[in-house]
Amino acid sequence: MPSTSVRRSAGQISGEDIVVEAAWLYYHDGLNQNDIAKRLNVSRATVVNYLQEARERGFINITLATEPFTNHRLAGELCGTLGLRAAYVLPDGGGGEKEQFDRVVRGAANWLPSLLEAGDRLGVAWGKTIYDMAEHIEPVSIPDLEVIQLVGSMATPYGFSAEICSANIARKLGANCVNLHAPAVLSTPEIAATLRKEAIIATQLDAIARCNKALFAVGSCNHDSHIVTSGLASHDDLDWYVAQGAAGVVCGRFIDANGEPVRGPLDERMIGIEQDMLRGKQMGLLVSVGLDKAEAMLAALRGGYATHLVTSQSSARHLLERAGKS
Repeated sequence: MPSTSVRRSAGQISGEDIVVEAAWLYYHDGLNQNDIAKRLNVSRATVVNYLQEARERGFINITLATEPFTNHRLAGELCGTLGLRAAYVLPDGGGGEKEQFDRVVRGAANWLPSLLEAGDRLGVAWGKTIYDMAEHIEPVSIPDLEVIQLVGSMATPYGFSAEICSANIARKLGANCVNLHAPAVLSTPEIAATLRKEAIIATQLDAIARCNKALFAVGSCNHDSHIVTSGLASHDDLDWYVAQGAAGVVCGRFIDANGEPVRGPLDERMIGIEQDMLRGKQMGLLVSVGLDKAEAMLAALRGGYATHLVTSQSSARHLLERAGKS
C-alpha cells in the first residue's frame, strides 16, 4: 500500500491553503472528491484541479511499498532464471510504451533509496531513463553517500548528459557528487591516454574504481539509439561493433549476447568505466523497459552486470521467454 504525506499549513483557507486543505482531506482524511467539494463549497472539477496542483507543486509525497512489486511472481522468476538478487516488476497499464516507461522510471525512483546505505559510493550512468528517474526521486538524505559519474561528458543534443544525470541523482539523495571532467570520447587513443594521466582525471577515475554500487540502463545496437544520436559512436562505428557480435551497450561500451566486452578502436578513445569494472558490485541496478531493449537487457543480465532489475511485466515475460529459448 502507498504511504502519503501532505505538508499542511495553518491559517485561513484561501489561495495556497485551499490547495493544501483539499490534498489533506483527500489523502489524509480519506474523503472522496464529492465530499471535499461540499466541504470547501466548490465544484468537483475544482477539487480535481486542486489535487493536481498539489502534486505538481510538491505538496504531496507518495511512497509505494516495494513488496507488491518485488514479490511479484514474475520478479521471482526473473531472479531464479537470470541470477538476480531482486527484481521490481511494474504493471504495464493500458497506455502503451510511454506509460510503461514512465511507470518503470517511477518505480526505480521509489526503490533506489531503500537499496542505499550510509557510506555507499554509487556510480551513475547516463541517458533518458536515468534522467527521468532522477526527476521522480523524493528528496532524502543518505549520510556520507557519494555519487560518481561513470561516463565522460558529451556534446549531446539532449538534456540528459552524463554530468546532469549524476548531479541530479546526487541532489535528490543529499550526496556528494564526483563528476568526470573529461570528454566521453576523444579524437585519438593517444589524446585519451594522455588525458587519463592528468591528476584531476586520474583522481576521478580512481573514484569510479571505488564504486560499490551502480545505476545504469542499457542501449540497443540500432542506428537510432542514443550511442549514435549523442555522438559517442558513428554509424560506421556501430556497424563495425555489430559485425563483431555486439548486442547491446552498457555505459557507452559494447557487449555481446553473453555480456562479454566487444573490444574495438572506439574503446581506446573513451574515458569512463569499462565493462569488467561493472561486474561484482554489491549492487548493480539495471532500469530498462521495452521489447526493443530486450536483447541488450538479456546480454547485460547474462554478463553479470546487474544484481537488481526494474522493468515492466511485458518486458519481464519477454526476457524469460528469450532466456528459455537460449
